[in-house]
Amino acid sequence: MGLDYAPTAVESARLIVSMMSDDDRERWDRRHANATSLDAPGLPGVFVPFEHHFPTRGDALEVACGQGRLAVWLAQRGMGVLGVDISSVAIDHARRLAAVSGVADRCHFDVADLDAGLPEGPHVDLLACHMFRDRQLDQPMIDRLAPDGILAVATLSEVGSGPGSFRARPGELREAFARLEALAEGEAEGIAWFLGRRET
Repeated sequence: MGLDYAPTAVESARLIVSMMSDDDRERWDRRHANATSLDAPGLPGVFVPFEHHFPTRGDALEVACGQGRLAVWLAQRGMGVLGVDISSVAIDHARRLAAVSGVADRCHFDVADLDAGLPEGPHVDLLACHMFRDRQLDQPMIDRLAPDGILAVATLSEVGSGPGSFRARPGELREAFARLEALAEGEAEGIAWFLGRRET
């Protein structure tokens, strides 16, 4: 490229996304590096009242899995699980948690830049996304569900809090996932959640 080369709009957008991804990765790596011990596997508190809706067999994908608490819990209940996260530090923690919990054979983790979309793969019986919000992933997450597959999403919310770039607006999750049968949903105290089923 010559000195007078000017990037196209698409190239500029890709560069911005790449820089944002690198910043996100470094920020989350630092945050997860401060964890001195592994947390116990478990279902996020907002979903505990609805545990009976979570499958105990089949395949699951957890988006932005962090240190793997939910993914390992799902594997302990009998599911085959893939967890993905932008932070390699978090993924290392998650792999250790799966190993010490005895489910490393059916609970796997990969580093993935979700700004580039969902990693390719087969349909799943459960797709979970806890405390991560990227509106561009809404339709791909729906499309990834097998018939009767369950979607479990929880995120920061403006309800009971205030506006923010990563906070869901009032009613946003219900609108985003209107194609699914709603099993449970709510917005309160800065958290929004949605549990739905893809109908056959």
